[in-house]
Amino acid sequence: MVGGFGLVGIPEKLILGLRDKGVKDLTIISNNCGVDDWGLGLLLQNKQIRKMISSYVGENKEFERQFLSGELEVELVPQGTLAERIRAGGAGIPAFYTPAGVGTPLAEGREVRTFDGKEYLLETGLTADFSLIKAWKGDKMGNLVYYKTSQNFNPMMAAAGKITIAEVEELVEPGAIDPNTIHTPSIYVQRIIECQNYEKRIERRTVQA
Repeated sequence: MVGGFGLVGIPEKLILGLRDKGVKDLTIISNNCGVDDWGLGLLLQNKQIRKMISSYVGENKEFERQFLSGELEVELVPQGTLAERIRAGGAGIPAFYTPAGVGTPLAEGREVRTFDGKEYLLETGLTADFSLIKAWKGDKMGNLVYYKTSQNFNPMMAAAGKITIAEVEELVEPGAIDPNTIHTPSIYVQRIIECQNYEKRIERRTVQA
C-alpha cells in the first residue's frame, strides 16, 4: 500500500528507494499511480509494478499504455469502496456489503444480497505486506501527525500493513508530540525515517488569465 491522493501526501522518498532497489512484480494498492515522471509513475517506467488496485488512473500516459497493451493488470475500485476496504482490512474486518457498484460491470460474478429491499455488493477488506506512508511529524516511537489533506489514505493504510514504514519531515523525541494531536499511534508503525528536500510537485496547475 502506498499513501497519498494524487501527489498530495505521497511517500516520495520511500518510492524513490523502492525504485532504486529494483524489486519487481509488485502489486500496489493506492488511490492512483502518480504521474509519468513522479510518484508511483517512476515504478511504472521501470516495469516494477505487475498489478494496480486503485480508483483513479488519470494523469498517467504510461499507465494507460501498459494497461491497454496488457502489460499491467488493473483492478479498478470505486474510491469510497477502496477507502473502506483498506479501513476494514486494518480493523480486522474480512468483508462488508456496499451499494456502490451494484448493477454495473463491477458486480458481475460477485455476491449481491438484499437488505431492507436494497441490493448490496460484497467487498473484501484489503491488507498488504508493506504500507509506505508519509507524515508531517513523528516521534522515535512511531507516533505520527499528518499535515492537513495528507491525512487522505495514509492513516488507514498505516493500520492495514503488516509492516508499516513511515517517512516524516520532522522526527522528534518521544513526548514531544501532544498526545491529543496524534493521528496514527505507534502500535501501527514498525519503521520510521526522517527525510528532507521534498519536491511536493503539483499534479495539475490551473491558472486564470
